[in-house]
Amino acid sequence: MINTVELSSLAKKQLKKLPLHIVISFQNWVEDIEERGLEEVRKISGYHDEPLRGELRGLRSIRISRAYRAYYRVVENSICFVRVERVDKHEY
Repeated sequence: MINTVELSSLAKKQLKKLPLHIVISFQNWVEDIEERGLEEVRKISGYHDEPLRGELRGLRSIRISRAYRAYYRVVENSICFVRVERVDKHEY
């Protein structure tokens, strides 16, 4: 079960600049991963967890709000964990 979340330095930097309600929603997602595991959290439809295509292939995204997304990848070595690559405003 994957229940560890690591933030990249870029994601940490971006989170400092985001509105508080976005940061809180992101923290709720991280807490859900740590408590339930990634497989169970992916089943929650509100996060809209989906694999990405094109130049972002290999990443997955979740919706933090209507405008903001977090992009992550699952890293598998001796310990499996989620690595959040970035958090930004989604361009439509």
